[in-house]
Amino acid sequence: MNHLAPLHCLRSLTAFALLAVAPIASAQPTWGNPSPTAGSETSQKANAAADQTIYQPVVYTNAAKKGPALVVIPGEIKSNNATFLQKFTANNIADFGEIELTSANFSVFERSNLGPLLREFELAYNLGDPDQARKFLGMGKLKTTKYVVKFDVLKTEQVAAAQSGFDGRTIGVMAGILGAFSNSAAGAAAGAVGGTAVGSVQTSESTGVWVIGMRYKIINAETTEQVATGYTEEKMEIGSKSTSALGISQSQQGGVSLDTMVQRLVQKSVWEIDSKYK
Repeated sequence: MNHLAPLHCLRSLTAFALLAVAPIASAQPTWGNPSPTAGSETSQKANAAADQTIYQPVVYTNAAKKGPALVVIPGEIKSNNATFLQKFTANNIADFGEIELTSANFSVFERSNLGPLLREFELAYNLGDPDQARKFLGMGKLKTTKYVVKFDVLKTEQVAAAQSGFDGRTIGVMAGILGAFSNSAAGAAAGAVGGTAVGSVQTSESTGVWVIGMRYKIINAETTEQVATGYTEEKMEIGSKSTSALGISQSQQGGVSLDTMVQRLVQKSVWEIDSKYK
């Protein structure tokens, strides 16, 4: 009698179970949608619009080539737009820069890991003291740094707006008056019904277009001299529309957010840095 048979059988069953659950364990996590309107027409329209703003990774031209060591320091925000200044700080934009430069295969020293050393360098650089900045770049991890990169927002302004709409109430009143002067009960009734129907129709549409501009600078970490600079702009459109007729109404609004626009501008800038300065 083979006393090891049950043990072999148990091992086989365990291996089979592990193989069966392996794909599930390694699958990317997913989440459900608890919204009460999930799957409805409004949900589909809203999700289709939101899909256009989801983060899209960029395929950088020279991503296969390892880039030099660099540090991203917070740049300047020269916009006076209150909405933009409420949402963003220079640190937010530098965070986007670190993410994209890492994706482009540069060796990026995270600011959070450099502690007060980097803050002292930023202060020296921003005060226009290159000698002091060079001293800090010779310390610790910063010794291997080749470039210092910064992203500046130079422009955020609404450059255009347009509105259009239709209000059927005036035409509805006119239709009712014409029906009343038709000298027939049927004509008056038809005029009243038509006037009510036309008068209930209301539509409106509005669109605003913003232009956001970003500049990048690449600074030689050893000499603190500017190696390169570049500038790019993108349009951001925000729109809304609504329709109402016979008590039935529909409305939509949306557009690319400021967060998405800033990230896309950083991506365009990093694409240029990756293409030209590796």
